[in-house]
Amino acid sequence: EALLARGHHVTGLDRDAAALETARARLATSAAAGRFEAVQGNHDAIDEVAALAGRTWDGILLDLGVSSRQLDDDARGFTFREGVALDMRMDADQELSAADWLNESDEQTLTTVFKEAGDEPKAKRLAREIVRRRANAPFATSDDLVGAIRAVLGPRSGPSDFARLFQAVRIAVNDELGGLARGLATLRDRLVPGAVLAVIAYHSGEDRVVKHLFRDWSTACVCPPRQPVCTCGGVARGELVTRKPIVAGADEVAANPRARSAHLRVWRRARGEG
Repeated sequence: EALLARGHHVTGLDRDAAALETARARLATSAAAGRFEAVQGNHDAIDEVAALAGRTWDGILLDLGVSSRQLDDDARGFTFREGVALDMRMDADQELSAADWLNESDEQTLTTVFKEAGDEPKAKRLAREIVRRRANAPFATSDDLVGAIRAVLGPRSGPSDFARLFQAVRIAVNDELGGLARGLATLRDRLVPGAVLAVIAYHSGEDRVVKHLFRDWSTACVCPPRQPVCTCGGVARGELVTRKPIVAGADEVAANPRARSAHLRVWRRARGEG
């Protein structure tokens, strides 16, 4: 909406059909004028979106993670509110739900996700507790996962712990970190020379992926330090627009508490690329 107000043409892409319906209704005037289109697909696999085949853009903005609308809808299963089914699928048509992932993943996979995506020091113990509990009854609702977390972290664990570990499950179910790393390079190549790629991340793992890729693309040579001859081409693909992430100020966080974890990074493709 803000981009349209500045006179731009906008293509909106989302995996969630419900989000697309909401966008089409809200931006119907712009859509009728040919300035807005909503397309279903995954930004991590843009080449698989037939409607966008061969398209390039003057700028791309990624707003990663789950939306407030999805978090607030118990039917989507992203929340740790009591009695909510463990779903967490960004695309309701995908097969693997959060319950499936918790019930089918081996102990090592669970440990890795809780450690790397959930920053959980007791990841191995939590994984073992989930395996133990699901042997008696499969995980089905938020209460099941909250119970396992409390059993490992203790009675003083609370909403911040639940949010962090539920987020880790969601990231795993939707392959958000792996998909992001794969997809960013493809999106970069859909930019016209001199265009920008901006990414808003809400998770440290996501932000780390963006930070490292943007840095690599802005470096003239990315060959290993001990390699005697450069084989990467030795030309930077573009430049960093933001050396450090832009974060929300106190006023914005007060008005929208969910903005407190947002990190915005921006990269510009070289004008000579294309």
